[in-house]
Amino acid sequence: MSYKRKVITFGTFDVFHIGHINILERAKAEGDYLIVGVSSDALNFNKKQRYPIYPQDQRLKIVKSLKFVDYVFIEESLELKVEYIRQFSADILVMGDDWKGRFDDMEKYCEVIYLPRTPSISTTEIIEVVKNN
Repeated sequence: MSYKRKVITFGTFDVFHIGHINILERAKAEGDYLIVGVSSDALNFNKKQRYPIYPQDQRLKIVKSLKFVDYVFIEESLELKVEYIRQFSADILVMGDDWKGRFDDMEKYCEVIYLPRTPSISTTEIIEVVKNN
């Protein structure tokens, strides 16, 4: 089967919540085939100085189980975004608008779309609430 427009997006997808569902559904709506890079445990530690609550194999399985996600892989490095875009022949890079402007240089390789985050939900906030209760 050939796909008209491939969309790629990335995230940690830890403590999976409705905001993750919303952004992935909206990402899929931008094209015909959705590819999701799930941050490796090591990458997450490098970004946030903490490991995810759920290990990468579990986060991968959660994202893979969604009916609107077509392909999932482990993202090993933030610096490899261009390689991932090329490897999967992505036409569109979708990121949350909290990253607005940070991926504009990817316009050389594909269209870049920043989607609004779901208001009042954040994995970091959920983790803090759980830790403090």
